[in-house]
Amino acid sequence: MRHTLLATAVATAITLSGCTTTQDAQQEDAMQVEQQVQNILLRPSPLPYQTPEFDKLKTSDYEPAFKLGMKQHEKEIKAIAANPQQATFDNTVLAMENSGELLNRAATVFFNLSGIKSDAEIQRIEADIAPKLAAHNDDIFLNNALFQRVKTVYENRDSLSAIDQRLTEYYYDQFIRSGANLNDADKSTMRKLNERITTLQTQFSQNILASFKNDTILVTDESQLAGLSDSDKASLKAAAEDAGKSGYLITLVNTTRQPVLSSLENRELRQRVYETSANRAMDSNGPIILELTKLRAQKARLLGFDNWASYKIDDQMAQNPSNVFDILDSLAPKAVEKAKAEAADIEKVMHEDGVKGDVQPWDWAYYAEKVRKAKYDFDDSEIKPYFELDSVLENGLFFAMEKLYGITFKERTDLPLYVEDSRVFEVFNEDGSSVGLFFFDPYAREGKNGGAWMSEFVTQSFANNTKPVVINELNIVKPAEGEPTLLSFDEVTTLFHEFGHAAHGLFSQVKYTSLAGTATARDFVEFPSQFHEDWAIEPSVLANYAKHYKTGEAIPQPLLEKAMKAVKFNQGYDTTEYLAAALLDMEWHMIGSDANITDVAAFEQQALAKHGIDYAPVAPRYKSNYFSHTFAGGYSAGYYAYLWTEVLAADAFAYMEDQGGLSRENGDTFRKEILSKGNSEDLMENYVDFRGQKPTTDALMKRRGLTD
Repeated sequence: MRHTLLATAVATAITLSGCTTTQDAQQEDAMQVEQQVQNILLRPSPLPYQTPEFDKLKTSDYEPAFKLGMKQHEKEIKAIAANPQQATFDNTVLAMENSGELLNRAATVFFNLSGIKSDAEIQRIEADIAPKLAAHNDDIFLNNALFQRVKTVYENRDSLSAIDQRLTEYYYDQFIRSGANLNDADKSTMRKLNERITTLQTQFSQNILASFKNDTILVTDESQLAGLSDSDKASLKAAAEDAGKSGYLITLVNTTRQPVLSSLENRELRQRVYETSANRAMDSNGPIILELTKLRAQKARLLGFDNWASYKIDDQMAQNPSNVFDILDSLAPKAVEKAKAEAADIEKVMHEDGVKGDVQPWDWAYYAEKVRKAKYDFDDSEIKPYFELDSVLENGLFFAMEKLYGITFKERTDLPLYVEDSRVFEVFNEDGSSVGLFFFDPYAREGKNGGAWMSEFVTQSFANNTKPVVINELNIVKPAEGEPTLLSFDEVTTLFHEFGHAAHGLFSQVKYTSLAGTATARDFVEFPSQFHEDWAIEPSVLANYAKHYKTGEAIPQPLLEKAMKAVKFNQGYDTTEYLAAALLDMEWHMIGSDANITDVAAFEQQALAKHGIDYAPVAPRYKSNYFSHTFAGGYSAGYYAYLWTEVLAADAFAYMEDQGGLSRENGDTFRKEILSKGNSEDLMENYVDFRGQKPTTDALMKRRGLTD
């Protein structure tokens, strides 16, 4: 299929051109053929690891590739469904797995890059193509003839190998969860719901992108920036210049809490920053939330579930919403209690500073930093000069991964980059064999989604003979020209976290793409990433990367000890803001299909109060209006997964520490039993194979500082 892809596309264009007779039409058709020949998406990349030819990619390539890709995939699916032979694994399930090569390639490149460097034209294409892809997906999974063939293979799967059984079960479940058992009228309703849901999710995401550009804070009086470093002010000034403005431009990251709030002395400006953050995109996204949650509830009801949360969690490790609420509600009182104790310390310092009344959300980070300085004699600005980006990446992360897994990284300067600030590394095993490629893109920019994430341009597959090409995306503020990139401890942790996802993709050893790498249950996929966070503070790793960017001096031991003691500081706040977001996500998706919610803010308040986590000084990490995880991404009724998997991560890391910590033996075991398996086996069985037992919450409570 790969070798004939371009020829098929060109032949299609030539066939179409044969329908016209005028000279102008023939010339136009010839031009279309030439454009298709030049379209790099219509053929597998000739570059190492099938890395996309980013330097040759044009925005105009996307729509023709999507159009041809869907047409080709439709033809392949129809042939599978209409096959007169008895349904077998090879001619049905495997045939489906191997179909849609062109469409998958176009979609992978487009949707990865649309989140990294979007613009008006990309957003137009996305808005146009998203509902078409939803309809295309429905044409597959609501196709009764195709479903009956898959069902036949599923009912006779005992004769298949274990991995073929797993793939068969995967596709059968996809059909069931898509509505294959519905009658024709309900299938028609399902198609309409899916199209509208997809459209709304796309609009929500694009509204967030617009918010990054529009919801900014311009400061014209430098004195208002007291408390910020010269480097920070230079970055804000550069951001204003890039936006064609005069002054200092504070842009938002995609959480409620904003980094500058911990340093700004000016209380009025802090309030302005916080309120801009908390209220952004409400006018545009509020109506979307109300419609989207109702449509999701209607879809769930159509599929036989009481609500969207029950539907989404049914095939996850948690199994049902009750199990999710059990763990969230068990932690909420302890988190709020600890947050209130932290608030008492904060208000004491506030009052000494002449600020009367209770701590407000815009005060917390600033005065918490003062408390931390007093309690631990530690200032986060003291440690940042020892966390220079390149050193953290190469002397920290890469060093730890070599010690743990025996892998090394070699930068490739001969491969095209998708953005100028990104880097690409080839990853090798200890024996010199290649693992895959790792792209690293650290900086925030206009047109880039907020937050941090991992994705893939190529997924590992033995069946397709492909090795992984993975990417890590961060949103670190780019310093002014000539200045170093100095990270906060949270940013260091995020860097290690995202590479945990990358390791999950890089170390995959699975036959089929659909089961490979990070294609696991949502409440398992965050386990490897959270597990890797703690290597950032492993003593030998810290000693290797925490060196002053100017002098090369190792971080002083007293400063390091203070920093490590301060790590668990503010954990009441951190846990409360996370739990508030996770519970908010769940409550939005527990509503029934007949619910009539009209006020987003009122619903938020009621949902938080219901779980006793409506503590005014600590807002949810994401308020509904910019909660991309749940209203634009794949984490609807799934944000709980970060805590669910942290139970696994904390338990696994504590176990590994007991077994000798940072060692190849430990790393090789984790790589074999967890990272290599993808979704090819039962996930909890994989964990037990690694750990020797199911996880407990003991290590999590200690990790979050919620126990003595």
